[in-house]
Amino acid sequence: MSKDTLTIIDNRTSQEYEIPISDGTIRTRELRNIKVSEDDFGLMGYDPGYMNTASCKSRITYIDGEKGILRYRGYPIEQLAEKRSFLDVAYLLFFGELPDEKSSREWDHQIRKCYQVPDEIRRLIDVFPEHAHPMGMVSSAVSALSSLYPDSRNVEDPENRRMEAIRLIAQVPVISAMVYRRISGLPPVPPNEDLPYSSNFLHMMFDGSFDNDETAQLLEKVLDTLFTLHGDHEQNCSTTTVRGVGSANTDPYLAVASAVAALAGPLHGGANESVLKMLHEIESPDNVRERIEMAKRGEARLMGFGHRVYKNYDPRAKIIKKLAHEIFASIGTSRLLDIALELERITLSDDYFISRKLYPNVDFYSGLIYEALGFPSNFFTVLFVIGRTPGWVSQWEEMVLDDEQKIARPRQIYLGHDYRDVAD
Repeated sequence: MSKDTLTIIDNRTSQEYEIPISDGTIRTRELRNIKVSEDDFGLMGYDPGYMNTASCKSRITYIDGEKGILRYRGYPIEQLAEKRSFLDVAYLLFFGELPDEKSSREWDHQIRKCYQVPDEIRRLIDVFPEHAHPMGMVSSAVSALSSLYPDSRNVEDPENRRMEAIRLIAQVPVISAMVYRRISGLPPVPPNEDLPYSSNFLHMMFDGSFDNDETAQLLEKVLDTLFTLHGDHEQNCSTTTVRGVGSANTDPYLAVASAVAALAGPLHGGANESVLKMLHEIESPDNVRERIEMAKRGEARLMGFGHRVYKNYDPRAKIIKKLAHEIFASIGTSRLLDIALELERITLSDDYFISRKLYPNVDFYSGLIYEALGFPSNFFTVLFVIGRTPGWVSQWEEMVLDDEQKIARPRQIYLGHDYRDVAD
């Protein structure tokens, strides 16, 4: 008997089954062979929230939550954030390798040439009221690109897929800036092809006010790094949505629009806004210990701690913490930063949090930085969208090329009525 198998004995029938193990997994389709009778459907796996189900094979992102490791295509996130631009990282995610100097220049040029969005998108955004939530606006605008670029439906053409990926990476920040201007009651600012990626975004957001400011380079560096940290994160809710929608041969605009909708939920992309709200509620570093004790008693939550995957310090949180210090060293200290540092200091030395492996995650410091840069709290998740777009299109591309993938169609356990007649 091979060692790379799982032996299952069905105690209902005393029948023994041997199931192959590959890459640390079994194919749950094999469970269908386990039956009590010929007309039995067979066993299924029941896994709400996909807590222990692999729905795909991927070469894009590696995470070891126990050790606090995050790598894109094998490269540690710490090295990429320090040594490479966000566009280089986007190239890596999509093509699988970091670009050389020539490829990096050509990639940057291709992105800049696609900054301009169709006029219909501008008119669409203008239809929304100023009080509309920006994530719904972004999702609607990205979805509309599907109709404005009809060739995107040809998902079998590799050159076409590459073109749509470039457009999405280039135009999502442009759309986001237009949305910000709309909810702020300000006229849109056209993109500037002479400006690099993050600089152009700041230019469109703040009407060029940072273009020649002495802090411009720092702001560009901070945004670029934050986008890199959000580039991809394995099969999270929004990425699973991209793959699920894309499995129907849906074009990338509609697939990414659906991912934006998933990210809009407070349990996914809205956590940093919740962290900022919590820090405002605490008001002072003197009140931190009281809030911690309330959390222990179950009377309040500490937002920004713990993660579904990481059971160690989130590697992205370490980088963002350093960025926060750089920002506040430039623009002046912050009461909220002092509260955050005190909160982190106490929890990291408290057995209650250590035993439960509740460490700061990526959302803990990012909201502080976004607020310091002048972004409204309801716009934080839109910034997440910009960073995650290269990851989404890379996951979509990988899914399209995977011969094993089929249209997503999970099973269910039916618990309703067996049969009922409608009364006369």
